[in-house]
Amino acid sequence: MEFEALMHLALEQAKLSGDEVPVGAVLVDGNHKVVAIAHNLREQLKDPTSHAEIEVIRTAAKKLNSWRLDDCTLIVTLEPCVMCAGAIVAARIPRVVFGAWDERVGAAGSIYDVLRDSRLGNPVEVIPEVLAYECSKVLREFFEARR
Repeated sequence: MEFEALMHLALEQAKLSGDEVPVGAVLVDGNHKVVAIAHNLREQLKDPTSHAEIEVIRTAAKKLNSWRLDDCTLIVTLEPCVMCAGAIVAARIPRVVFGAWDERVGAAGSIYDVLRDSRLGNPVEVIPEVLAYECSKVLREFFEARR
């Protein structure tokens, strides 16, 4: 499936995170052409909002000269948190593909389900667990190395 190749690209971004929590994101247009790629930059930028999803949305919006990303799909290695889910809804992104569930602060079905909450507008299509094992492994190895 096409999303697996894109998730591999997101995983490559996650592995570039250095001392950041290794989360990578890719945003593609309606033809599955890559518009933007990013990874977490919270520590580097000293900015609590610099999650991979926020960074890829910012980059894509600038590149496309529009905050409306309603023809795009976001691929991310970890289930988005509430902040990122809010940004996804605000940017009108209609589809999110993610790898690993975030049982701590996930907002795409595990703890919260912000993305599919129809009270916020059009519900976002959520495709979970694409390369889930690989995405979870990158995170697990990162945190094990810090214990």
